[in-house]
Amino acid sequence: MISCLWAEDMNHVIGKDGHLPWHLPADMKYFKNTTTGKTILAGRKTYLSFGRPLPNRKNIVLTSSKNINDGDVLVLHNINEFLEYAKNHTTEEIFVVGGANIFQQLLPYADRLYKTVIEHAFIGDVKMPEINYDNFELIKSTPGKTDEKNPYPFTFEVFTKIK
Repeated sequence: MISCLWAEDMNHVIGKDGHLPWHLPADMKYFKNTTTGKTILAGRKTYLSFGRPLPNRKNIVLTSSKNINDGDVLVLHNINEFLEYAKNHTTEEIFVVGGANIFQQLLPYADRLYKTVIEHAFIGDVKMPEINYDNFELIKSTPGKTDEKNPYPFTFEVFTKIK
């Protein structure tokens, strides 16, 4: 199963200067809890923003670059290689975690969407590609708790593809 997981602001911003433009520890905890023990797929820039392979996950990097030589990471060089991998690992839930170009290419194959909606407008240089939500059904919506560490209202949403 191919799933996409991301957080976006009210204007669909997902990044700024190679990082998240907000600090929401509750969303980071959600990301960790959702992906631990699973497989994640990131583009090169997103992977490098992590600073290391994320622990307790199978890390896949999708890049045309030959410069990623981390033994703890499976490097795939094009979408077709990834789709072949996914076809051969149908019991795994594979989380596509960015960036925008990777989302753009893989959204047509996504079975599930995990979206954190942050009810605030941030300045950013990367936006989430447009998604036709007519192809998906909202199956879960959970409001996050705002506090001094999580100052922006946010909601965790999960969609499943309508077959």
